[in-house]
Amino acid sequence: LLEGLLHYVRSGAALCVLYWSRNRCLSDAPSDIVFSEARVEALAESFATVWMRPPTSEEIKGLVDDHIAEEIYYREAIAMGLDQDDTVIRRRLRQKMEFISEDAAAAAEPADADLQAYLAAHPEKFLEPAELTFVQVYFSTEKRGDAARPSAEQLLAELQAGRGPAILADAGDPTLLPGDMQSASPQVIANTFGSDFAAQILEAPVGQWTGPLQSGFGLHLVRVDDRKADAMPAFEQIRPLVLREWQSEQRTQSNKAFLDNLRAKYDIRVECQAAALFAQPAGSGGTPVK
Repeated sequence: LLEGLLHYVRSGAALCVLYWSRNRCLSDAPSDIVFSEARVEALAESFATVWMRPPTSEEIKGLVDDHIAEEIYYREAIAMGLDQDDTVIRRRLRQKMEFISEDAAAAAEPADADLQAYLAAHPEKFLEPAELTFVQVYFSTEKRGDAARPSAEQLLAELQAGRGPAILADAGDPTLLPGDMQSASPQVIANTFGSDFAAQILEAPVGQWTGPLQSGFGLHLVRVDDRKADAMPAFEQIRPLVLREWQSEQRTQSNKAFLDNLRAKYDIRVECQAAALFAQPAGSGGTPVK
């Protein structure tokens, strides 16, 4: 307990030294703290929203006292320079500055023509991916070695001729890979079988056995039963999604323009070896980074 008390005493003393070393005193901070009637009413309304009842007189006093304490601590902390070189505060202030530029971008309401132009410029963001339904028989190259491919080709010939086992899985090797996939996107197939297999099955004919297709696991005989190509939904169906993406790009552009304007006010220098990373090619314009 004594050790903890000493810790707080030392911390307080250190703050006092810092405080006076900067030649700041209480009189340096603005001395007026005014709580208007509107501000008190706002506190009361906020309380009522949370607690579903109006605050009592004592609770009003407590709310005002708490905000007065917060204001005093804030002003004195600023006077002592405690906001300087604080990463959390710097990030929060940067965030608030970005909000300023984003608010301006959010105020703009695009016409459908703007959104349709954005859709035409970025169709890849809105395409519904292809879907495949298929079955596969697996042959393990690790287990069968060089015999895996001849075994797969023999079964392929039987299946193409309309023969083959009643239970397909019995013709191949045991595996944790699925024996079939229903309406799977190329990405889902790639996640399961690997990107090489997914690329090959996209080219496989529909309704007939083909293969052997190579994957990172081994060889596969495949029958694609259904394939739907990439499709662009009607604009009316995806308007909310297009609007969201358009607004996101507007915020990004607004932030960049806002920052570029602010950067123009500063002479920015990056020293040592890192300076080479910021060297601008001749004729590129803009404020040089030295």
